[in-house]
Amino acid sequence: MKLLTKKIYYLYLLLLPVLPATGFAQAPKPTAKITGSIVNAENKPVEFATISLLRAKDSAVVKGALGTEAGTYTLDKVAPGTYLVKTTTVGYNKGLSKPISVTPATTTITVPAITMQSSAKALSTVNIQTSKPLLERKLDRTVMNVENSVLAAGNNALDILERAPGVSLDKDDNISLNGKGGVTVMINDKLTYLSSAQLATLLRSTDGNNIATIEIITNPSAKYDASGNSGIINIKLKKNRQVGTSGTFTTGAGYGAFWKDNESLSLNHKQGKLNVYTNISHNDEKRENNIGIRRVVQQSAGNTYFNQDTRLISPNHYNNYRLGADYDLSKKNTIGFVVNGYTNWESDSSSSFTHIGKTIAATDSSLRSNSQSLQHYTNFAANLNDRWQIDTLGQELSVDLDYSRFNNHVDANYLNSVFFANGSLKQAEYLRNQTPSTIDIRTAKADYTYPISKTLRFEAGAKFSNVKTDNNLIAQIRDASGIYVNDANRTNHFIYQEKIDAGYMNLGKSYKNTSMQIGVRAEYTTSNGYLVNSPAVVRHYLNFFPSLFINHSINKKNDIGFSYSRRIDRPDYSSLNPFVFYLDKYTYEQGNPFLRPQYTNAFEVNYSWNKTINVAVNYSHTTDVINQIVLTDTLKKASFQTNLNLQQQDSYSMNISSPYTVTKWWTGNANLNMFYNKFKSDGLLGANLNDGSFAYQARATQSLTFIKGYRIEITGVYRSPATRGIFNMREQYAADAGISHSFANKKANIKLAMNDIFNTRVNNVTSMYQSVNLAVHQKNETRVTRLTFTYNFGNNKIKARQHQTGADDEKSRAGGGN
Repeated sequence: MKLLTKKIYYLYLLLLPVLPATGFAQAPKPTAKITGSIVNAENKPVEFATISLLRAKDSAVVKGALGTEAGTYTLDKVAPGTYLVKTTTVGYNKGLSKPISVTPATTTITVPAITMQSSAKALSTVNIQTSKPLLERKLDRTVMNVENSVLAAGNNALDILERAPGVSLDKDDNISLNGKGGVTVMINDKLTYLSSAQLATLLRSTDGNNIATIEIITNPSAKYDASGNSGIINIKLKKNRQVGTSGTFTTGAGYGAFWKDNESLSLNHKQGKLNVYTNISHNDEKRENNIGIRRVVQQSAGNTYFNQDTRLISPNHYNNYRLGADYDLSKKNTIGFVVNGYTNWESDSSSSFTHIGKTIAATDSSLRSNSQSLQHYTNFAANLNDRWQIDTLGQELSVDLDYSRFNNHVDANYLNSVFFANGSLKQAEYLRNQTPSTIDIRTAKADYTYPISKTLRFEAGAKFSNVKTDNNLIAQIRDASGIYVNDANRTNHFIYQEKIDAGYMNLGKSYKNTSMQIGVRAEYTTSNGYLVNSPAVVRHYLNFFPSLFINHSINKKNDIGFSYSRRIDRPDYSSLNPFVFYLDKYTYEQGNPFLRPQYTNAFEVNYSWNKTINVAVNYSHTTDVINQIVLTDTLKKASFQTNLNLQQQDSYSMNISSPYTVTKWWTGNANLNMFYNKFKSDGLLGANLNDGSFAYQARATQSLTFIKGYRIEITGVYRSPATRGIFNMREQYAADAGISHSFANKKANIKLAMNDIFNTRVNNVTSMYQSVNLAVHQKNETRVTRLTFTYNFGNNKIKARQHQTGADDEKSRAGGGN
């Protein structure tokens, strides 16, 4: 804790030279003050209006402020001149004062009360939902507006994320973007630090009704952590800052192979300077997963064929919570805290049967494996933040302190029964594993923004993170007397610690129709991973990550942009853990503590026509590519999956998206993503890998509102065959549909939806490398019908301040139970 406090002190010292009091010469400050009040036609105060001080001769905005709850305002440090005061707020026509003259001798001017008239479009006390396009293209990102879409109700975050443009999931729910893995997933700009399996669990437990937007950032700026070689996906949750008390209640039920249910409650209360918000959710979800694996192991003594079929039943219980508050110390300074976490239980019951033989048709022996596991995952995270708007010109300083702890505990029992060809029992092996693990994450960061002039903007910041993971494997085997004893060959203890000290600078410049930003980020990493009683793997490295963004508006309808960034993708913590996790006696997974980070140089050219048709062309070159591979354990005659560093990957992609309108009641959005990935690795386990393939993914969503109060959405997706490293994935296609109805003055909504209507979402993967030929057929429970009810209550007038915390990058890599 002392080290973290010292780093926070250094962080302030780092930013001190760029603060205006010491870093820039200041002109003499004007001292005049303008005060006033805003009322409505009934002479009652208008709360929290936006105040703009305009120069009378050209209406240029000189200063800005936010009115108080009592309808008053103050504009400080006004230079001599002639001005107008403009007031705006939701539900009223704009208000304008008479000209105000400020002379060098003026100290205070009180403007007569400005009366604002209600507009015809004033909000009533009911919840009004604004209509946004499903997809929006911004300077450096694509934004998917989930809130108020049919996607939100009844779906979880993983379901929704799979429908985002350019995003796809493989058989293990690993997320890829534009055909590339290594995506960094953030929630409210906060890294999740989870392995792919745990991240999938977290996203499944996140109610879609709590999601506001999903941001897809292919080339992040230097302000973001440098992790994620294919970019960042940032899931922003809803947060209100509404006067009074408001909330949303959601309940739903679904059925696929088994029943499912979900409930969530969000509450928000705003009074005076204090805003408090909370969310709790519960989800019961029993899922089925069927896997067929056909494997041929080639050896000098002859081939061995394994035909394996596995059925996995997983009753899961997810509980999430979130509590936060913001307090306005002044009009320009807001402090806040956020506490969130989850308590999840997963209970897996697996049964598999494997035929083993020297030919496909003949069975020499067989293996029946049964396993039962109970997994308990908990997370607690806390954030303290301070946001100081130093002046009305855009100068700002924000500070975040974060702490997060993950506790994972898995108890698993295995029975492996080997049978002779005639079906008689040859051997029975009873195994028991306990795998407790913890992850502690501490981060501190600060971001400073200074507008040097109207066209020049400077940003700087620093971040310190410290992550420690402690993984214990207690393996036992049952002896002849029926007593479980320690299995010294598998019991182990792995500890990993990582520290990253980072700083960045950005300089943004705009000139006429062109804007540009250049930046650089430096990260110094120290990592230490070791098995107990084994040599440690220690690494120290300093990296620089430049970035460049250029955007030019050709005219009102045509925009073109270019971006470049260098990225790093460090192995997630579970990939470094050398523990062995069994599917059965002849199939297992193992981490690799010697994995190196992978580095990517990414380029993008994007074009937008009329803010509707968006085209992005990307190229990236990655070295030390982290990729899954299947190897043979000749002693055990088993195959296992692990990760290795490949030499390089070159990726080319083009993404085209466009909303369209057929009629006033029929709108849609189409997205086409094409990509070519080439992998090369000389001398990989004694062979050369040089393989590439072209693939594409097409998605179209139709939204129909021809019946008043009803909305119908239909989505179709097709993914062509693709190659990823040594794995070849066959085509996949599916269709989803939903209908929703709003009633009770749009406070209530009910939705009926079915995912994967034709039950066609299947994963088929093949691999032929070295001595292993592999074919995997996986069918998860994807066709699910859900009925969801949502009710909004309370006051819904003023939108919220969104706050993002500082520990986002580290959380995306946390490892643990599979």
